[in-house]
Amino acid sequence: MELTKKACEAFEKCGYAHDLGLVRTSDRPDLCAFQCNGAFPAAKKYRKAPSVIAGEVSKVLKEDKDFASVSVKGAGFINLDVTDEFLLKFLCEMVNDPNTGVPQAEKEETILIDYGGPNAAKPLHVGHVRSAVIGEALKRIAKATGRRTVGDVHLGDWGLQMGMVMKELEDRGKLSDHIDITSEEWDTLYSDANAKKKLDPEFDKAAHEITYKFQNGDPMYLSEWKQLMKISLKGIGKMYDILGVQFDLWHGESDAAKYVGELMDALEKRNLLIDSMGAKVVDVSREEDTAPIPPVIIKKTDGSDIYATTDLAAIIEREKLFQPDEIWYVVDNRQALHFKQVFRCAKMAGIVENEEKLLHLGFGTINGPDGKPLKSRDGNVLKLSDFYKDVYTSVLARAAEGEDREENAHKIAVAAIKFGDLINFRAKDYIFDLEKFTSYEGKTGSFILYTISRINSVFRKAGKIELHVPEEIYTDSELNLIYALLLTGDKFLSAYEDKAPNVIAESAFDIAGAFSSFYAENKVLSETDEEKKNAWLYLMHATKVVLLKHLDALGIEAVERM
Repeated sequence: MELTKKACEAFEKCGYAHDLGLVRTSDRPDLCAFQCNGAFPAAKKYRKAPSVIAGEVSKVLKEDKDFASVSVKGAGFINLDVTDEFLLKFLCEMVNDPNTGVPQAEKEETILIDYGGPNAAKPLHVGHVRSAVIGEALKRIAKATGRRTVGDVHLGDWGLQMGMVMKELEDRGKLSDHIDITSEEWDTLYSDANAKKKLDPEFDKAAHEITYKFQNGDPMYLSEWKQLMKISLKGIGKMYDILGVQFDLWHGESDAAKYVGELMDALEKRNLLIDSMGAKVVDVSREEDTAPIPPVIIKKTDGSDIYATTDLAAIIEREKLFQPDEIWYVVDNRQALHFKQVFRCAKMAGIVENEEKLLHLGFGTINGPDGKPLKSRDGNVLKLSDFYKDVYTSVLARAAEGEDREENAHKIAVAAIKFGDLINFRAKDYIFDLEKFTSYEGKTGSFILYTISRINSVFRKAGKIELHVPEEIYTDSELNLIYALLLTGDKFLSAYEDKAPNVIAESAFDIAGAFSSFYAENKVLSETDEEKKNAWLYLMHATKVVLLKHLDALGIEAVERM
């Protein structure tokens, strides 16, 4: 924010650290619009009373004509108000800025984001929504703040689940050079195989043997594995396309498997491998651990790889191909221990110098009205395609007639799913409520889309007009909307730093709410004062630009009309 820049320069001019000048919206809007509390940390660092430091800094700020008032309150709070001219100039600069006022990273950084992570052996289910939606939003937020991003789906395509499906096909007489199965058959393969595995030790043994064979290059089973992957990716890709989730890489455990040999060499070179009842493990425990951290298994007793093996090998692959500054794993909270083990092992093996560059960004579950994980009507795991269909059907029933009715219903349905998820902090569980999530009121994607469609409607009715930057702010509701818009840069930075897309969703809702109040108070099209009318239309244009920036960060498409 421009105000933070001004305050930082004022602190520096007074002989204090430049970064003490953070300016944010006021906790007491009845007293001032903005505040700076930097005098308090400065007092500890420089052993001065905060009121003295605040007084020195405020004296410098008062020389700046962009401030309407600067005052020190309490023990050292710097209260700030700015001129209308500054606000309007700042708004204009933000609207014309290709980055919409979002500060860009000072140095080049590459962030690789591991999200999606579907099991290639079975269809996507509702539990895959969170990783895909949150990961896509985090990728877009990082990109919006000037980072280079690489999104990788990291398919679960190289483990026992594939061996189980191949054994099931073998039992059905359909495992051959040319596998021909319907999508309905594909949907049942894993569940049928899993049921057999639990009851039949021979089936389980055979599935493990097949897994070992294709992992070690057996020509027949590897060829059949490749056929199955084509079938799997077709269904998975279609569903992600519907959700508007776009991966840069469609790599999987199978790609990482090529680096397992290099992983084993690194572990052996450092004498980290321990034999444990025939398995190869690495002790990753530390003296400071307050709870037991078990060894990470690298090779099972039959010599096959597991998730930890390919996750570690994938880090080697990513380091070689992209040299990322950070790798983010958008994976269920329940995998926290797994990633702690993997990250520690990566550091011990010398794969990464600093394990802090590896971040597990966990998320909670989507629950039904009963507070338990969302299920289908018959109590089974809810397929993602059925989940989407339920939302789409609900939206379509209320959609206005027109040639773009079905396309609009699709966009509104996706907005309902994504916004309903992203408005919650990622680490928390939430309850999915179809009626609430598709409502045009409240904290919903539909409400944000409706706000943009209202703006579109006004401009259609206004006809051809040439807007210019306003010179005056006329109403409180106008001022409140401008304040909400100007927070965009700060909100994007907070969302990036906290890895929290809900900050962007909340900001979009705040802007839409402020716009709703502004629109209800001011009769834009019937206004006879041309300067006032221009100011309001310009503000509506600015609102649309900023809301579209928010929606893009959340991976949501707007609609022209609703």
